[in-house]
Order: sequence, then structure tokens, then C-alpha cells
Amino acid sequence: MNRQVYTVSGMNQYIRSLFLDDPALNHIYVRGEVSNCKYHSSGHIFFTLKDTRSSIACVMFAGNRRGLNFKMTEGMSVVVYGNISVYEQAGRYQLYASEIRKEGTGALYEAYEALKKKLAAEGLFDQAHKKPLPAFPRRVGIISAPAGAAIQDMLNVTRRRNPYIQIVFCPSAVQGEGAAASVAAALRAMDAADVDVILVGRGGGSIEDLWAFNDEALARTVYACHTPIVSGVGHETDTTIIDYVADMRAPTPSAAAELAVPDIRQVLLRLDDAGRRLRDSMTAVISRYRWSLDRYKTSLRHLDPSRQIMEKRQQLMDMEERMYLLMSHRTEVEKSALKVRIQRLEGLSPMRQLERGYAYVSDEAGHGISDISQVSAGDRIRVTVTNGEILADVVSAGHTGDK
Repeated sequence: MNRQVYTVSGMNQYIRSLFLDDPALNHIYVRGEVSNCKYHSSGHIFFTLKDTRSSIACVMFAGNRRGLNFKMTEGMSVVVYGNISVYEQAGRYQLYASEIRKEGTGALYEAYEALKKKLAAEGLFDQAHKKPLPAFPRRVGIISAPAGAAIQDMLNVTRRRNPYIQIVFCPSAVQGEGAAASVAAALRAMDAADVDVILVGRGGGSIEDLWAFNDEALARTVYACHTPIVSGVGHETDTTIIDYVADMRAPTPSAAAELAVPDIRQVLLRLDDAGRRLRDSMTAVISRYRWSLDRYKTSLRHLDPSRQIMEKRQQLMDMEERMYLLMSHRTEVEKSALKVRIQRLEGLSPMRQLERGYAYVSDEAGHGISDISQVSAGDRIRVTVTNGEILADVVSAGHTGDK
């Protein structure tokens, strides 16, 4: 049996031709709420139309914007006229808008704003209720779809930043009907699993799938959890109710993992730097105390009683030595002075006079006779010479020159 095998391009071209051949799809009006609207620098407008159950990608090229006299905003209800065709390169169909008419604010957006206002009034968004993320988590809980890019991104980031962290995974539906209840049940289970932080992540999918995270019961479950929660379910520019209630909001699942899990390499570098600074500080402190200790040792040596005794002894010995020298000097001086006096006395000594031929004359009682009037003829006198005494009688006594 012959089978026709298409290329991907050929298949997309064939499907596109089916859209082009259908009159209903070439002139169609579609009502919905505007979401994820982006005005491109080229002039084109890219947005999504959604209702409570479905969504469709839309584009209005710059050449068709002449009749558009208002700026589309999130949640605005509009009626779009145009044709539906296939964008062959991506293999998806979308609505090519020729005209857009504003109808007012959509019911979905109004419900979102009403719920947001209600929960904010109850304090569910208050910063005072936000729990801080642990600085060094040991167990990280992850809630996401079991198959998809989100769980892989969060696992890869977590393991790269800290391979020593234990990961606890709880699979959950993150889009479609029942997703809110599934995530809420996973949160309650994870909150009781003794993890340090919980990551809620959602990967690819349309912006409309985020509506599952604008559920009141889910928001209250997040608020009731005791474990810090990081929400990574939204897009860069789209915020859900769970993002407001969670303790921290991340633009992507990967960013949620980066916020919750510190990079162990940076931590180790900081620890090494802190250790180096601590060692330098301790070295400086030890050096300072060592210098103080040496100074105190020097002071103690000066105040040591035994050292003072030794110093006093040395001083006493020095004083004794100086005293001995002074006394010796004084003795020598006195000896010299005594010799001089002795010599002087010897010069005045009667014995020295006697040795030169002089004699000492005294009466019998020993009284010295120095005048002629002290004797008379017939008196006995003593004449002392160098080697003895002479007893003599006075024959006559008269002054020199008397006859």
C-alpha cells in the first residue's frame, strides 16, 4: 500500500490551506479578554484572547492599526475581527486581527481584581507576614509537574548551586482544571515534610494557564503554611495571586531555585575570605598581646624583689668600694699631713736642739731655767745633754758682760 509521507513544512502548508479554504475562518469575530499584550517596536501587536476555558494567540500587524484608537490593556474585553490561519514556522494556528473593538473590562480580570482586593484587605499580602528564606537550607521541597522543563530547571539549578542539598519532590498538576486543588494538597504535604523551603514552579504553557494560581483556596493554603514558599509560576511580566501571598516571588522556576539555594561555591569563597581575615586578625591580636606581654615581663623584671635586692647589693658593694677608696685616700692624706706635722715637731724638739750642742738646764725639781735670775751661787742645777744629765753647782750667777 502506497503511503504519502509529508515533511513538516508540507504538513503545515496543507493545514494552512484548509484554514484558507474555510470561509468561516477567513471572516470571523471572536470575543474574549486581552492577556499578555505586547506592543512591538516594529508596530505589530501580539496578544492573547481568552475566556474561562480556552485561549488563542493573536497578532495585529502594523498596517492594520490605523483604525485602532485605544490601547489594549490586561483584562480588557474586546471583539476581534480577522481570519484564522496557521503560522507555518511554529506549526500553530492564530487569529490575524484586522479590526479590534473594545467592549469593556473582562469578567476574568474583574474576578482577579476582586479576589486580589479581598485578600489584600485581609492582610494576606502584608510584608509583615512574609517569612525569611533560610540562609543555608538543608532540605528543599519542589512542587511542579513531574514531566516538564520546570522541574528539570529547578533540579539542575539546585544541584549546580549546592549538590549537598537534599531535594524532596512532590508532583502536582500546574495547569488546567483541578490544578489549584492539586497544588494546595502538595503544599500541605510538603509543609509537613520538614523541609526548609518550598519551591512552586511551572514551566511552559500559555499565559491563560496561570489562572489556576488565582484561586482563593490555594492562596489561603499558601498563607497558612509554616514553611517559606518561593513562587516561580508566573512569567516575567505576569503576576498571580499566589505570587502576592508567597514569601517571595520569582519570574521563572530557575530564578526560584537561585533565590532559595545559595551558591555553595560563593559560600566557600566567603568562608575562605572570612577565614583569612580571621587569621590575619588573630595574628594581629596575638602580636599585640605578645608585645604587651613582653612589656609586662620587662616591667616585672624591674619590679622583681630579688632583682631589686641584687641591685641594692650591687649598689652597697659600689658604695663600700667608694667608701674604701675614700677612706684610703683620706688615710693617705692624713698620713702625709701627720708626717709634715711630725717633721715640724721634730724641728721644734728639744732633743734635736740638744743634738746640735745645746743643753737643757733645770733646777733640782726639774723646772726649766731660762733666766739668770732663777739661780744663785751655790744652787745645784741639772744640765741635760743628748746622752744624759750633768749635775753641777753654780759658782756664780751674773748677766753676760758683768765682771
